[in-house]
Amino acid sequence: PRSELTMATLCGRKIALFYKISSFFFCFILSLGLCDDFEYPYVTCGSVVKLLNTRNNVRLHSHDVKYGSGSGQQSVTAVGSSDDTNSYWAIKGKFDKPCVRGTPIKCGQTIRLMHTTTRRNLHSHYFQSPLSRNQEVSAFGDDGVGDTGDHWAVTCTGTYWERDDTVRFKHVATDMYLHITGDVYGRPIHGQKEVCAYPKPDSGNYWKVMEGVFIKPTENTGGSR
Repeated sequence: PRSELTMATLCGRKIALFYKISSFFFCFILSLGLCDDFEYPYVTCGSVVKLLNTRNNVRLHSHDVKYGSGSGQQSVTAVGSSDDTNSYWAIKGKFDKPCVRGTPIKCGQTIRLMHTTTRRNLHSHYFQSPLSRNQEVSAFGDDGVGDTGDHWAVTCTGTYWERDDTVRFKHVATDMYLHITGDVYGRPIHGQKEVCAYPKPDSGNYWKVMEGVFIKPTENTGGSR
């Protein structure tokens, strides 16, 4: 009985140690070691996130598939899956004015969203979208370098973009909103929904941050993006 008790105690300690170590690495990987407060409420520069369209319940997505019409640039769509790695976007500052890593994004601030897999920026311009014939949204640039067509203003209430907020993204150059109509593609991207830019505020252009790596500010907030 004593040996069984000793084994059980040992086993319990090993399990506790395993979870302690696992928790440490989880914190390190997902928050770059800044784990003392997971409840930091703001979306910050340098964070890598998935964006959910709240009306259609789909996430902003891209992949190395070009449009067959319009600009011929890399297509941007939306998918229902929550675990697709092609749905991550890095939050960066303006083309000519980078933001400081870890600083909260203000309501009204102009940002860029870089697709982390292909390193092209969320972009819009005066081409028609393939299905709804609204304004096309594409992924554009080379290794994160694009142009002012990559600029989106975060439209929200309050002072800063909060992680629980539903927000809109207004394309600075054309005054159009990042939007989903509900139109669905066939092959080769069967079942994915069209993402476009829309001329007015609508329930189809509300977005919310979901999964991601959220960077917190530190005392030595160095570097910019």
